[in-house]
Amino acid sequence: MTARRALSISLVLAFILALGAACQQAEGPGQAGPSPTPAAPAFQPPQDEIGVVEIKPGEPIVLAGALVIAGPDAALGTDSMRGIEIAIDDLGGELLGHKIELIKEDTGCNPEGGQAAATKLAANPKLVAIVGTSCSSEARVMAPVINDAGMVMVSPSNTAPDLTDPTKHVEAYLRTAHNDKVQGKVAAEFAFNFLKVKKAATIHDGSLYAEQLANVFAEEFKKLGGEVVAQEAVGPDDTDMRPVLTRIATQQPEIIYYPIFTKAGGFVTRQSKEIRGLENVKLMGADGLFSPDFVEAAGDAAVGMYLSSPDVTAFGSGYQDFVAKYEKKYGEKPISIFHAHAYDATMMIAEAIEKVAVEGPDGTLYIPRKALRQALYETANFQGLTGNLTCDENGDCADPKIAVYEIVSADTSGWPDKVVKKVYP
Repeated sequence: MTARRALSISLVLAFILALGAACQQAEGPGQAGPSPTPAAPAFQPPQDEIGVVEIKPGEPIVLAGALVIAGPDAALGTDSMRGIEIAIDDLGGELLGHKIELIKEDTGCNPEGGQAAATKLAANPKLVAIVGTSCSSEARVMAPVINDAGMVMVSPSNTAPDLTDPTKHVEAYLRTAHNDKVQGKVAAEFAFNFLKVKKAATIHDGSLYAEQLANVFAEEFKKLGGEVVAQEAVGPDDTDMRPVLTRIATQQPEIIYYPIFTKAGGFVTRQSKEIRGLENVKLMGADGLFSPDFVEAAGDAAVGMYLSSPDVTAFGSGYQDFVAKYEKKYGEKPISIFHAHAYDATMMIAEAIEKVAVEGPDGTLYIPRKALRQALYETANFQGLTGNLTCDENGDCADPKIAVYEIVSADTSGWPDKVVKKVYP
């Protein structure tokens, strides 16, 4: 081998060795080349301190309507149940790719019915949320049970102040109905300022709703300068109201306010016309009597009496479309007063579910219960049929608008347009 050839080979080898060293330095000590992209972490279902509802592909999202749908006050709950059903129709019958299943549970408009319904619903681990109850006395016993079960309920028609009182409120409970602190005040102002009466009597039936509303009316009437001459009570199943009405007559009131329910309300109204001294006394009920069933129970005696109740003329622009859907679906106009509140409650729940639900890679839907409650409490400026809804920390979400109606006919075939008319404000 010549010296020149040996030198050339040496130079080539030196270059290769230098190139290898440079590459090794660029990669760093102990590195053989670029690392592969790390695998994505495995999906972890959401955790929640009070539980997570797991809905597999093909399974429905389960809601419940816990309302009075049997007995003398059935119109109240049936009307609200229809509001829920129309809301579900407007959602296309599904949410987040899952059909919506509606469980219907009668609550009886009494504590016993509320307790029975609560026990049954709380035992259903697939139940996501409840629209209910109809009557405040039901909710007082149901809410703690639902709270302990980790669920949530939104009432369309509970109005007793007690339920959202900060000292008594339970976290699981919200409502789209007004607080009777509002209704009682409007009723008192109507009596004192519009009817110009100065002496009033009240009757309640022992229910949470009736007693508290009658008390608010009395307090507000007295603040205005009026005198409350009698505060009486009857039982919801009483049929002879004459003894109570006779005692009231001795005090010579100008108006009797009795925010009770259909059965007892019918007897009070009819029998008041039989009592000497009450012939010209004005009669006034509230939203618990706002139904054709009450007018039929009271007959001609109801004509000329007044009812405080939500002001449907002040509802949102979509309300008339809702009424058209209601009439088309059920063959009649709304039979009570809280159908729109039930619609809004359902839509609020649906919106909250959409905010918090998490879908797994296999299509399973996870709904964290605590997060769902929180999303409902965070409801703000929700454009509902009943107005602009914002929930406070005690569960009051309503945009309250109260009116007073006069019953102008006992012929319920014309309900509601030819039977009741708004007279205040």
